[in-house]
Amino acid sequence: MDRRQFLGWTGIGMLASSFPLVLAACNNDEEETATTEPAANTEAKPEIDRSVREDGFQAVGTIQDLESEGRILDKMADVLVIQSPQSQEIAAFNPLCTHQGCTVAWNAEATRFDCPCHGSQFDASGEVVSGPATKPLASYEVKTEDDWVLVKVS
Repeated sequence: MDRRQFLGWTGIGMLASSFPLVLAACNNDEEETATTEPAANTEAKPEIDRSVREDGFQAVGTIQDLESEGRILDKMADVLVIQSPQSQEIAAFNPLCTHQGCTVAWNAEATRFDCPCHGSQFDASGEVVSGPATKPLASYEVKTEDDWVLVKVS
């Protein structure tokens, strides 16, 4: 074995032997980050109980979420909840465009839903403003209880 081969194998051996130490150091950093992050967040969000109640309503978010975000999009239940800027009424819709099923976005400034795929627009009541969609968005019954926004999907 010549000098070059010896140094090559020695270097590989040193790298291989230090690999477990590097992994352990990375794991410790991730654990510390995971334990310190919740402490930095002073305001914990309440856990949503997604079960359907006896009256058919299901929680999709909090009133605070709706007010701060301007909307609540629950992809699990296929529900988009908005609060009308004029009347402050809360309304819930199926967010899938009736043209080809793309998820519409709530445009609060224009008070309408915009489909990003083909340009369909729906007003705040879910009615078609411009196509190619021809059918309105499906709407759902919505109510508030305590601090929760509840929607009756079925």
